[in-house]
Amino acid sequence: MPDVTERKNTVKAEARATPPVPRPDRRFYAASKAFGRFGIRWFEPRLMEAEHWHGHIEFNWLTSGGMGYLFDGRPVEIPARRMVIFWAGIPHQTVRLDRGEDDGARQCNVYLPLDSFLYMPNLGSLTETMIGGGVVMLPEDATDDALLKRWYQDYRSGDAERADILKSEIANMLRRTTLLGWEELLPPWIETLEPVTRTASPLRYVVAMVRHIHENLAEPLSARDVAKVVGLHPNYALNLFTRVMRIPMRRFIIRMRLIRARALLFEGNQSIANVAFQSGFASQSQFYAHFRAAYDITPLEMRRNLVFTGKAGQG
Repeated sequence: MPDVTERKNTVKAEARATPPVPRPDRRFYAASKAFGRFGIRWFEPRLMEAEHWHGHIEFNWLTSGGMGYLFDGRPVEIPARRMVIFWAGIPHQTVRLDRGEDDGARQCNVYLPLDSFLYMPNLGSLTETMIGGGVVMLPEDATDDALLKRWYQDYRSGDAERADILKSEIANMLRRTTLLGWEELLPPWIETLEPVTRTASPLRYVVAMVRHIHENLAEPLSARDVAKVVGLHPNYALNLFTRVMRIPMRRFIIRMRLIRARALLFEGNQSIANVAFQSGFASQSQFYAHFRAAYDITPLEMRRNLVFTGKAGQG
């Protein structure tokens, strides 16, 4: 008969071989924050009752079937067994599921904090595509079920070195993607400037500015205020922000406020005035002007359309 030590080793081996089990108590994101924390989870694919946003570059993988997303109202179809990534700071919602022939379909999400992504070297235009709101599909051989399950086990291990290796493997996967190319499911649509030569700018300042902007969208935000957070001269801060993010700070702030406003309209339980206020617009007239310019419709008209289609107030 096997001794106690052998039985313990068998139990440990079986535990390592057990497929990942989702942890519903784990929270990786918060709508009020620019950046969440790193996380991985496996779960049964499901529809989302309302769109949400959080501070990550999000990775989606389906074992079978497919699903339909809306990204700030823009539809995207995601197939099975292909890694798809996007900036989750754009409000997004799963609106369609196709489980295929496999009733046991599973979904794996990787949540990479935006600041960690921005710090990754040699990603080139992939960074610009993500910040521009693009949704991309990585090469077919970028990953598979076995690799993602190993990543999950590394993540759940509590071992700091395994976690570091895991994050390095993600960075290398993205770096390889920049060399081999990717498929655009949704082209970048947030306005950017013409490409300029990227310099060795202190990215930590830009990360801090993006964080401050996201976490204070409802407050007045001047270039001087944002520059003060990172201790830079306003003119230098503006130039640095534009050089790295490929979009002027003022335009970035307006766009993020509009995206936040649209998400609040989808919730359907606030007045237009409160939506404008919570999104950081100084007045309703300013809010209406920017909203119509961006969406070719007024906030009230969008609200009425949502009520008519029965989407408002869900979740």
